[in-house]
Amino acid sequence: MERLLNGTDTQGILTTLKVIGGKWKPFILFILLYEGKKRFGELRRLIPEARQGMLAAQLRELEQEGLIRRQVYAEVPPKVEYSLTEHGKSLSSLLTSMCEWGFAHLQYRASQTESIQESD
Repeated sequence: MERLLNGTDTQGILTTLKVIGGKWKPFILFILLYEGKKRFGELRRLIPEARQGMLAAQLRELEQEGLIRRQVYAEVPPKVEYSLTEHGKSLSSLLTSMCEWGFAHLQYRASQTESIQESD
């Protein structure tokens, strides 16, 4: 178990980062949390910067961790939808906090830029 110098247990944060760390995983989870089921193509359109292979790999990893469900429908052409599992929904407060922090950070950075420009 990892510990900081002051004895604080870091296993929880390390596990969280291992499970949802990745360039697109938090965003995928956030989309599924607030918009519900999505097909692969819909996710690609919502995250155009993500390469197809990267998106597929991150979806597979989230499925292996039990955070999302991959539902395959027996039709032609094949239809696959992704949704959050109940366990995945437990990330709701974390994802919301991440979003709120991101907006606060953008405001902070904007105020820092304004301060620098005013002092010039």
